[in-house]
Amino acid sequence: MSVLLIAGSPTQHSRSAGLLHVVGSKLAAQGIATDHLVVRDLDAQALLHAQFQHPEVVDAAARVERAQVLVIATPVYKAAYSGALKIWLDLLPQTALKGKTVLPLATGGSPHHMLALDYALRPVLQSLGAKHILPGIYATDVQVQLQADGSADITPELQQRVDDAIHLLLTETLRPAAFPAADLHFPPVHFSQVRCSV
Repeated sequence: MSVLLIAGSPTQHSRSAGLLHVVGSKLAAQGIATDHLVVRDLDAQALLHAQFQHPEVVDAAARVERAQVLVIATPVYKAAYSGALKIWLDLLPQTALKGKTVLPLATGGSPHHMLALDYALRPVLQSLGAKHILPGIYATDVQVQLQADGSADITPELQQRVDDAIHLLLTETLRPAAFPAADLHFPPVHFSQVRCSV
């Protein structure tokens, strides 16, 4: 089972990338293999001129195809996800996320932009065929403190939301066999035993 961590920030050191690093570290601690894709490192001319056959664009799409889970991180600008991420998503095949689970992450300057995940990013992920889009994690600047090495310290409240998302990924997608659901099978009931009230 593979997870592709996608950093959609146009800057090298960003809070969204720091939050993505936290999620990646927690997945690695669970023994989950991860791959990293940094959108800003892709060839800018290829992205801007929609060169679908450019080797870097083709390779990025292939990495998406191989992954079963995507964790996509973006800063929020003007109530929407980053332009760099938008340009790259536009170059993916229409069914690029078919059958995949996606965990969206976003950071912004204030709580007022938290709905950007639902109203801006989620519809695009759905249009690309994502099977399951987990509840997104939105964090404000005060909840994510960047360190000099690009890692991040996050507040306990945000830590809990990240842990809940990781647990959801593990139980529903990455290791469902390790977390068996309750037995919901009922014995057959003969029609003569059925009682209804109106």
